[in-house]
Amino acid sequence: MDSLQGQFLIATPQMSDPRFMETVIYLCAHNDEGAMGLIINQPLKDVQLEDIFRNAEIPLPSSPLGPVYLGGPVETSHVFVIYSVDYQIGNQLRVSSTISLTRDPRLFYDLAAGDGPQHYLVTLGYAGWGPGQLEAELSVDGWLVLPALDEIIFATPDHRKWRQAALAHGVDIGLFGSVSGSA
Repeated sequence: MDSLQGQFLIATPQMSDPRFMETVIYLCAHNDEGAMGLIINQPLKDVQLEDIFRNAEIPLPSSPLGPVYLGGPVETSHVFVIYSVDYQIGNQLRVSSTISLTRDPRLFYDLAAGDGPQHYLVTLGYAGWGPGQLEAELSVDGWLVLPALDEIIFATPDHRKWRQAALAHGVDIGLFGSVSGSA
C-alpha cells in the first residue's frame, strides 16, 4: 500500500457524509493500521485560541493568534497542532519534509514566549479511518487525493481552501464528477 501521508484529501461534490462536505483534510498518518488527518478549513466560531491559552493559564503572546479548527469528529476535546519544521519539539510526528504534528502543550508556551513555529494550525479533534476504511471511501469518489501545499494550509483564507487546494493542481472541484458519458 502506498502511503498518502502528507497529502490532501479534498471532499468531492459526491461526498455523502455531511460532516465532510467541502472539506480539505491534511493526512498526517496513513499505514496498514488506518489513517489520521486534520480538517484545515473549518474554523470554529465558538472557540478561539485565546480561550485555550487562558484555560491552560498560559500567558498570551504579543502577536495575534490564529483560529481554532474542527479537525474532525474524533476526540474533539483534544488539541492537535500541525506546524512548520522551523520549530522542533521532542514529542512530534514528522509528517512531511516541511510539516510536523504534535499534541505537546509546550508548543503553546513557546508561542507565548515568541519561540514557536513560524506557521501553525490548531485543531480540536481529528478525522480517522480504520484499516482499509479510507481506501474503500476513495473507491466511491467521495475524496480527491492531491499533493498538499503549505501555502494552502497556512496562508489561504479558509473559505477559499477547498477550491484553491484543487485549482492549484488544475482541478475545478465544483465540476469534479459532474461529467458523465461512455467510452
